[in-house]
Formats: sequence, structure tokens, C-alpha cells
Amino acid sequence: MAPSSSATRSDLSEARGLRRWLAWRPTLSVEAVALLAALYWAFTANVGFVRAALRGRETGETGTWVFAVVLVLMVVALHTFLLLLVAQRRTVKPLVALLAVIAALATYYMGAFGVYMDPSMLRNVFRTNPAEAGELIGPPMLLHLALFAGLPMLVLWRIHVSDRPWRRAWWVRALWLVGSVLALVGLLLSIFQPFSSLMRNHKEMRYLITPANLLWSSSVVAADEWRGAAKPKAAIGLDAKPGPSWAQRRKPLVVVLVVGETARAANWGLSGYARQTTPELAKLPVVNFPDVSACGTNTETSLPCLFAPIGRRDYNESRIRGQEGLLQVVARAGVGVNWRDNQSGCKGVCDGLPSVTVTPAMAPALCPDGRCLDEALVQDMTQRLQQASGTQLWVLHMIGSHGPSYYRRYPPAFARFQPACRFDDLQRCGVPEIVNAYDNTILYTDHVVATAVRDLLAQQDRVDSALLYVSDHGESLGEHGLFLHGMPMAIAPAVQTKVPMVMWGSAGLEQAVGLRSGCLAGEWARRAKGPVTHDNVFHTVLGLLDVRTSLFEPALDLSGACR
Repeated sequence: MAPSSSATRSDLSEARGLRRWLAWRPTLSVEAVALLAALYWAFTANVGFVRAALRGRETGETGTWVFAVVLVLMVVALHTFLLLLVAQRRTVKPLVALLAVIAALATYYMGAFGVYMDPSMLRNVFRTNPAEAGELIGPPMLLHLALFAGLPMLVLWRIHVSDRPWRRAWWVRALWLVGSVLALVGLLLSIFQPFSSLMRNHKEMRYLITPANLLWSSSVVAADEWRGAAKPKAAIGLDAKPGPSWAQRRKPLVVVLVVGETARAANWGLSGYARQTTPELAKLPVVNFPDVSACGTNTETSLPCLFAPIGRRDYNESRIRGQEGLLQVVARAGVGVNWRDNQSGCKGVCDGLPSVTVTPAMAPALCPDGRCLDEALVQDMTQRLQQASGTQLWVLHMIGSHGPSYYRRYPPAFARFQPACRFDDLQRCGVPEIVNAYDNTILYTDHVVATAVRDLLAQQDRVDSALLYVSDHGESLGEHGLFLHGMPMAIAPAVQTKVPMVMWGSAGLEQAVGLRSGCLAGEWARRAKGPVTHDNVFHTVLGLLDVRTSLFEPALDLSGACR
């Protein structure tokens, strides 16, 4: 049957449209391409910034609209200036394409999880292992990437960038740069008072300006990494030495420091959560600390800070990253240190010391899909204790409740709370399902920590021991529209900064480390009634090991009153 005339006309029209598109090849200058890219990002990548800046303002007022328009124009001027600082005729298209991709990725995760692309978050991104990164990739992200990066890249592909004689190009570029700066300054002065107040009270908001936030944060991280690689970490605790109890010990001493991941105090059964998510620990003689503040809201910040002598109370990131920490100090005194990891590494705190990363080969039954469950950290605890000698510090770094793939963090036997979200993309689940999956991870963490305590209890006739469990940071589960973690500390909700912590000591611990008999449990219970922070960990572990150094602050040792 012959095709109808209408179908033929439609096919011809489509063919002509395709030919017109293939023939469309506008010629633009470098400056025009930069301006168009800046305009595009202003209206697609900075909606969150403008919305945050207008929060609390009346939408019907003229002043609000003027403020919004000026903010958009400032974003345009800023990105035009930044692009023209580096872009040349041959590089402007690849540069804009690259920025389009990373801006699209950033806006997706900023919108989906409420994160800020500050240096701390970028450091997390750069050090995320492939398995964790894969959990963040899903159809919604790919669709967002196709729309907000793929389409502009398609248009960019058709553009021809014009060439100019170098003298004229230099003068035109200089005029554009000066014009961009003057426009930015003029716009800023027009709203200086409200804008300066906004930035002063909400400094974190600058990390919503995309893609400038990515350029700035990446440069900060790169500079820090370069400085760190350029010189070795400064040695601290050079005076560290064994305390007097070492000479009197009749048994080995093992202190186990379990570093949890993304466990928040709000969902910790021992701390009063409506659900009993810690049933196994509840049956053991552990002391729970219900009011513990973390040093940061992400592993990259909290982990180095947790092992530093200065902690959060005198926080200095460059100093913390540029110095040795707790593990190197106690090793200097003769403590046998071992780091066992089931996450993305020790973030530099175990440098130069024995460390093991859990692999499927070590525990095939606990690594069903190539990702190991946390029981792999303690599966050989009894054997290790039977072989222990001297004074030991074992650090177990858990994957814990690391999101968004909460359902991957526990075996089927611990899927108690149902229905539980079983997607990497949290947007496909309701908040109750997400909370159920998260609570199952806490239930499994309880099991892993309780298993370690029971193993220590079973060997206490042979080995004196102590265990301290503390999470590195908390997690948002939909409160205020936020998910995951990593908010700047200045505005982070309590669910991201309040973490669980428990302690346990064997019957012979007090005598082994020179503490008053019958004092320890009561002292821990007394200290648990007040606030505790990550700052206490460094000094408490020194006390439990009885390592003497001028870095030690007795007031921060949770066992100090028993010495």
C-alpha cells in the first residue's frame, strides 16, 4: 500500500528540520559563549541559591524582586568573569562542557540531599571509593545529567567560535573582564546592606553558587593536598612513654576502638529512641553516653579530628591534617596499633602503621555482593585475643549506616523494620521506608559491637580489655527536607552532629591500667549524665592504655577521676 500524502509530507518536514539543524552553525565570539554559559547557569544551576537568599522575604514586595534580579545578574557577571580569565578560542567549548557536566551533577545532589559543595564536601567526593560512588548513580541522576548537561553540550557542539587578530582579541578580552568586574561591583553596591548581612549570617550560602562553588572548593582542596604532600606530618607526643602500670601487668591489655559510620543518637535505642534498635547491647554491662557531639558532619572532617589532641574545641583543620594523631603517639610509647577498615580508608590517621582492609577473600560469607558486612571486622576476634601479647590498640572502622544504600549494610536476618527502602535512590522511597532501612543498620551495628564485647568478656581471664564505640557523625533522614550528611557545622541539624557512644571494661581493667578498684563503672555512669564530645576520645584512650605524654589532658579523660 502506498504511503498517504500526509505521512509523506510529515516525513519530508522532519527531514528538512533535521537538515536545518545540521546546517545551523552560528558563529560566536569567546566572550559571547562565556556570557551565554553564565546566563544558562544562572537560571538552571542557581535556583537553590536565589531561593535560599530570598527565604524570609515577602514575595509580593517589589524590593524582593529587585533583590532577586540583582542576585541573578551578579551570578552572571561572576561566572562570565571567571570563564574569561582562562578561556581561549580553542578551550572555551571544552571548558564550558566540563563545567556543564559538573554543575549538573552538583545541582542534582544539592537538590536531592540538601548538601553544600564546600571544601569539606568536595574532599569527601574526591575520596569516595568506587563502590560508594556507584550507589549514588541512578536513573534520576542520569536523566538530570542528560537534560542539564547533555542538551547544552549539544548546542555547544554546533557553535563555531570566531577568531580575531591577537591584538584586537587582547583588547576585547580586557574590556569584557573590566566590564564584568564593574558590573559585579556596581550590582553589589546596589544591594550591599542586605547582601552583606545575608553573607555574614549565612556564610555557607556562598557554596550554593554553582559552578563557582565547585571551582573554589576544588582549588582549596587541591592546595591543601599539595601542601600536605609537600611536607611530612609533624610529629607530636615525642615524650610519649609507658605509664607505671605497664611493669605490673600480668596479662596482655587490648583496647578496642570501634569507629562507627553515620549512626545518629536520635535512633539509638540505648539513648531513648522509641524503637529498641540496640537490644543486644542493652543486655550487656556497657555504659551508654546519650549526649555526645561529633567533631564534624562527614568522615573527612570527623575522623582526623577524632584522633587529634585539639579536637573541635580549638578546631584548626590545617593543623589537624598536618600533624600525627593518637595512633602515632601511642605507637611511640610501645603500643601495638592495628587499623582494620571496612570503609573508605583511615583518612591519613593510620599512616605508617599496620592496617588491613576487609576484602571478600577474608570473609567470603560476609561479602555476598563484593561489599563486606561489618561482622567481617570481628569474625576472628577470639583468635586475635588468644594470640594477643603486650599492650594493643585495635581500631575497627565500620561501614555502619553509610547511605544512601542503607539496605546494603545489613543481612536479611536484621531486616526487622519493614517496609524498608531497597533503592540506592532515596527519592524512590517514602521517609518511613527510609527510616526503617536506617534503623535496620543500627540494629546490625548493635549486633556487631555486642559481638565484640561478648568476645572480650569470654577472654577476660586471659586478656584485660576495654571497648569504646563512637560514631563519626550523624545523618538526616528527611527532617527539613535534608538527607544524608555533610552540612556545614554552623548550620548542621542536631541529627547530623549528635552521635551514640558506649564504653565497656573487663573485670581486670582497673588494676591493669592503675585505676582505683571499683571506681570505673560509676565514674563512666557519672560522666554519661553530662555532655561528651569527640574531644574526649583522644585523652580517654591515652588513659585506658596508660600512656604518659604532655599532650594528655586529665579533665578530658572519661576515666580520669579513677586514676
